[in-house]
Amino acid sequence: MCMRTPRPLFVDTLIALAMVWVAFRMGQASVARGWPELDARAYGLLALAHLPVALRRRAPLTVFAVVQLAGVAYISLGYWPVASALGSMLVLYTVASVYPTRIAVGCAAVMTAKWLYAGVISDNLSMTLVVSQALLFSLVLVWSGTLARRSRELARQLRAELAERARREVTAERGRIARELHDVVAHHMSVISVQAGLARFVLDSDTVTARGALGTIEDTSAEALEELRRILHVLREHDLGGAESAAPMPTLARLGDLLERIRAGGIPVELSIQGTVRPLAPGVELCAYRVVQEALTNVLKHTQHADAQVRLHYRQHELTVIVTDNGTGNKDGLNPARVPAGTGHGLIGMRERAKLYGGTISVGPHAEGGFAVRLTLPTSTTGTRWGDERRR
Repeated sequence: MCMRTPRPLFVDTLIALAMVWVAFRMGQASVARGWPELDARAYGLLALAHLPVALRRRAPLTVFAVVQLAGVAYISLGYWPVASALGSMLVLYTVASVYPTRIAVGCAAVMTAKWLYAGVISDNLSMTLVVSQALLFSLVLVWSGTLARRSRELARQLRAELAERARREVTAERGRIARELHDVVAHHMSVISVQAGLARFVLDSDTVTARGALGTIEDTSAEALEELRRILHVLREHDLGGAESAAPMPTLARLGDLLERIRAGGIPVELSIQGTVRPLAPGVELCAYRVVQEALTNVLKHTQHADAQVRLHYRQHELTVIVTDNGTGNKDGLNPARVPAGTGHGLIGMRERAKLYGGTISVGPHAEGGFAVRLTLPTSTTGTRWGDERRR
């Protein structure tokens, strides 16, 4: 069970009442110090010099003015000045904790002048002691209040920065999820669309081919549903603060299944690997897989009569992925050489993925004809740690 925090007005009222009680007790001891005994008028001024403290957070300057005037009236009647000092000191601290330093210094000068006035009209006070105490107390109260105000401002700024950082992280996470959904949906729906068209074309003349196309549609849709279910599961786990999904993220080990789907869509694809195949950081593997998936999906959607090649080159500190096609035409009537390298959500997603893991990517027409995507990713620990931490 959580405890409710007391309201500031209630706390300040208790403080004001406690100050009145202390002031009355000090006033009763003033006779022993050689000061006049308090009467009803003195008690009333002491109460007026401390009770307004209950409203010090709501109207600091007004309360400060009332307290100081009551203190001056009390001192002018010849009573012991110290008994009226507590309220004005606390309100000065409050002013310094709320208002700029110049206002706090002005109020401190007013309180110091009141103390000096008490020393001037009284024969029982040492002027040197009065001046030193007035300056010391004013300096300490203004410094403490200013420090409290700056601490509060820093805390407010920190909360704003944390909120902004959380907002940026949420935006980045939404962008990552959007890329994941785009990769999954665009690729699998492209394969399904091609296979559905093939099945309809050969349904009456070649039932075996039509049956194979329908089987590919079934397998592809099942895999698409599995990946969508994994993404949605991750979203639910993040909302509940639980662990990540147990379903594995796509890696280069699953590249063969991806190429089989592309071949089933009518695009011959060759895979060549150079260097020593080795496990890489999960983020690097996912980035490379998604770039290959997006590049082949673009070939499947936009290029006709084309062969595609996927080349992986494992080096000591980096992985190079090259996806090329030799297509001479475009299903949409567009020349790939005229398509800007940065257009489309897929191309933007590839560039963002490469940048996230410290890599580089180039997308554009191939020198020998067709289109080429070249991705280079660092595989060393220092090159990939930042990107992997961003994905956690």
